Amino acid sequence: MNLLYSNDRKAEYPESWYTATANTIAPFAAFEGETRADVCIVGGGYTGLSAALHLAEAGLDVVLLEAHRVGFGASGRNGGQLGSAQRMDQESLERLVGQDDATKLWDLAEDAKDLVKSLIAKHQIDCDLKPGVADLGLSISDQKELHAHAEHLSNTYGYDQLELLDEAAGHALCPSPTYRGGYLDKGAAHLHPLNYALGLAQAAHNAGARIHERTEVLGIEEGDSVVMRTENGTVRAQHLILACNGYLGALNRQVASRVMPINNFIAATEPLGDDAARVLTQDVAVADTKFVVNYFRLSADRRLLFGGGESYGYRFPSDIAAKVRKPMVEIFPHLKDVKIDYAWGGTLAITMRRMPYLARLAPNILSASGYSGHGVGTATHAGQLMALAVQGQAEGFDTMSRVPALPFPGGPALRSPLLVLAMTWFAMRDRLGI
Repeated sequence: MNLLYSNDRKAEYPESWYTATANTIAPFAAFEGETRADVCIVGGGYTGLSAALHLAEAGLDVVLLEAHRVGFGASGRNGGQLGSAQRMDQESLERLVGQDDATKLWDLAEDAKDLVKSLIAKHQIDCDLKPGVADLGLSISDQKELHAHAEHLSNTYGYDQLELLDEAAGHALCPSPTYRGGYLDKGAAHLHPLNYALGLAQAAHNAGARIHERTEVLGIEEGDSVVMRTENGTVRAQHLILACNGYLGALNRQVASRVMPINNFIAATEPLGDDAARVLTQDVAVADTKFVVNYFRLSADRRLLFGGGESYGYRFPSDIAAKVRKPMVEIFPHLKDVKIDYAWGGTLAITMRRMPYLARLAPNILSASGYSGHGVGTATHAGQLMALAVQGQAEGFDTMSRVPALPFPGGPALRSPLLVLAMTWFAMRDRLGI
């Protein structure tokens, strides 16, 4: 199954609230013929666009090939949360890689947030960037764990942007009866993800990157120079960057064995008006402690943008709105009859340990993917790290690539059914409150 076309029409953005409110940029022409470049990038999401921008600004000749449209995949469909830290919590990273590398990974995660904010400011990207992401627990035990984690970040890494929320303070922020407190991360942020991607694309184009949409890479020939074969031509480059995330397909088996595509879903309600205060009293985003995470925020026009719902298999459900409404109403019972104006799905990618998989696949081939729902900052940063590595400055890339990456059991053929079993178990635990 080719996930590039399983759930979407070719070169068309999904019918999402993000698409309906997207900034306008001129489309990029499909690639035809033959060309040479210093670097070829496959994939036009945050990773590829960031790599293209940084390489072009450094004076390299860059060609970016995107099968659909820039920001078409998870980069233009996600919850828009720019979170702190890595996807794996720092305590687990310390046990996995040791304190020295865990500290480097913390610093890189802080760099990722700063990079996104600086790119938005430098290139004047209009994407509704706002500070604040709250992590909320579903039990007093969850609240205590979140508070202990916040204390650890403060004591070990000097992070002072976390405001602890007891149950009353949590309800004052998010009046849902489901939550029992947690913390508000004032150093994190949220934004309009598609407009951010479009802004990166325009910045990369302005810097001289050659971007081609509607151009699927059909095959790769490795060697001293790398050849990318498309339907209507070939690109030969000294370096290749794979930035495909959940849409890699069969382009590289090593990556495919460690990075699995999965689907996630978001709904946008009708504008809530004054009733928005019964969802959130501040303009922040929220993620909760369920294994199958619920995440939400208010849009600029006061809609609830809610992400959640379980789906196993690579086809989107026929009624995405109903899929998302179920967890939304569990969190906000008073919205059981609210109209849903938009509902969409997207394909992201996860790894076994939920850490991104950065790898040097050959001396002149780099790859980054598997952001596991933490991609706004991490993917942007991975693009910059690969751009630096191409130029011989690989310290950050090497630190990320040292994180042990486990292959999924069964390889690409069996990883999906095994994931279904695992996710079914964790979803049941969520429902039982275990």
